[in-house]
Amino acid sequence: MATIPLTKRGAEKLKEELHRLKTIERPAVINAIAEARAQGDLSENAEYDAAKDKQGFIEGRIQEIEGKLAAAQIIDPSTLDAGGRVVFGATVDLEEEETGEAVTYQIVGDDEADLKQGLISVSSPIARALIGKEVGDVAEVQAPGGIKRYEVVNVRYI
Repeated sequence: MATIPLTKRGAEKLKEELHRLKTIERPAVINAIAEARAQGDLSENAEYDAAKDKQGFIEGRIQEIEGKLAAAQIIDPSTLDAGGRVVFGATVDLEEEETGEAVTYQIVGDDEADLKQGLISVSSPIARALIGKEVGDVAEVQAPGGIKRYEVVNVRYI
């Protein structure tokens, strides 16, 4: 099985979700199924069907998270020393050449990505264009509106 890169923060979030699913969501759905069974005829019981569907979703998500954590390669960006190069976990300050707009992204695992928080997936086009670059380098990214060019202004490992 291939390893899945995760930042330390991303691994903690997955562990928290797993704990919540096992300790809160799973027992709640089991109770909902028991209550629906107590109502009698299961063939036309919508609450029972909904609870069973939710149970299937919860169990599937638990398996998915456990699999990801088992295959995870957890990387703590603060311990990286990549010599100023952009690597997984790095926080990168960029300037879009055409507009001069400044943006900051941290390159994280697929499950952690949240563009609104400045977290971009390592498999995204912009992250792939940035990997290996250093301060002063220009990364070209194929965007829906055409090619965008970003200058790497700063690279941090936090």
